[in-house]
Amino acid sequence: MFNIELTKQAVKDATSIERAGLKPKVTLLLRTIRQNPFQNPPEYEKLRGYQDTYSRRINKQHRLVYQVLPNDGSVKNVNDIPYQGIVKIIRMWTHYE
Repeated sequence: MFNIELTKQAVKDATSIERAGLKPKVTLLLRTIRQNPFQNPPEYEKLRGYQDTYSRRINKQHRLVYQVLPNDGSVKNVNDIPYQGIVKIIRMWTHYE
């Protein structure tokens, strides 16, 4: 399992996601990413020019952009077992910016 962290921009994007009625789709994507950020389906693509950064389609226009980082051992789950890594959600609205 992976720990999810949101950037300030992703927190702002969450408001737009909710207003647009896309919250159920994003929630499903976040659940999938939390279990395994490399699970296919739903499809993901590695972004060129960005290290360890990936994108998944929310709808035709919007993408969920995230970065997979290793866990330094400081983040633990409820059973006191370290998470496999950290997924940093960079954007949840618009295309790559």
